[in-house]
Amino acid sequence: MTQQQKQISLTGFLVTLSGAIFFSTKAIFVKLCFHATHVDAITLLSLRMLFSLPFYLLIGWYSGRKEGKTNVTLRQWFFIFLMGIFGYYLSSLFDFIGLQYISAGLERLILFLYPTFAVLINTFWFKTKLSKTQFIALALTYAGIGIAYLGEMKLDTSNPNFYYGTFMIFLCAVTYSFYLVGTGRLVNKVGATRYTVYAMLFATAGIFIHFLTTKTIAGIDFTPTLVYYSAALAVIATVLPSFMMSYGMKSIGSNNVAIITSIGPVSTIIQAHFILGEKIIELQLIGTFLVIVGVILIGRQSQKNSS
Repeated sequence: MTQQQKQISLTGFLVTLSGAIFFSTKAIFVKLCFHATHVDAITLLSLRMLFSLPFYLLIGWYSGRKEGKTNVTLRQWFFIFLMGIFGYYLSSLFDFIGLQYISAGLERLILFLYPTFAVLINTFWFKTKLSKTQFIALALTYAGIGIAYLGEMKLDTSNPNFYYGTFMIFLCAVTYSFYLVGTGRLVNKVGATRYTVYAMLFATAGIFIHFLTTKTIAGIDFTPTLVYYSAALAVIATVLPSFMMSYGMKSIGSNNVAIITSIGPVSTIIQAHFILGEKIIELQLIGTFLVIVGVILIGRQSQKNSS
């Protein structure tokens, strides 16, 4: 390996790690905003994408001058549309709804099941073989979620919408895994930046249509607090990490990205403890450890298969 390749790998690692940590702030900002403003999920999600939109348009215009030499086929447009609408839009909606009812730490842990769902999608949809290591990894991750879930139930027994909230986050993980599988197959063909912009623009359109058919702009109370949290969600937890992850997938591969993003649940749990005052219990730590081990095993096995 040349010195240049080592430098690229180090850059890819640092960018991906930073992106994972930035992504992990999303649940914190959402919970803080819900508590401070009592805004509903679709309104907050719409404001998040509204503040993100100028960045995506500007970056899309700039990247189109570089990556635009390769034409996007009609088939590729169709799948980018599907990834934006049925992947990112739906996963974001389910996530924001679920965060109204469960803790930020549990949300991130359930959401972190998406690498295992990606393996299952590739196994049943694209007919790839499920190895023994991957089977063990799946067992570890689901056991970890079960243990952490039991611990959370002991802390949150009075919440009547606890199961509904966890089901919404589960749906978020499923839909986001489809987004990631599609991203892995499209990003190198379309271009990392251009793909991210197009998918996000389709997702934004879906979110805006949802808002306009169910809410009114006049019904939004644009307080400084709501604007602050919406802008933070847009820049820190959406725009920056989305491009960081796309860069990471292109520079170091989706399998390495899956391993590095294992920091996500730990980052969220620590932030939730110190910022939101959420308790850290032993069962949650055990469950988190098992989930991370499982995801790392999946990433390493995928690396072996692709080498």
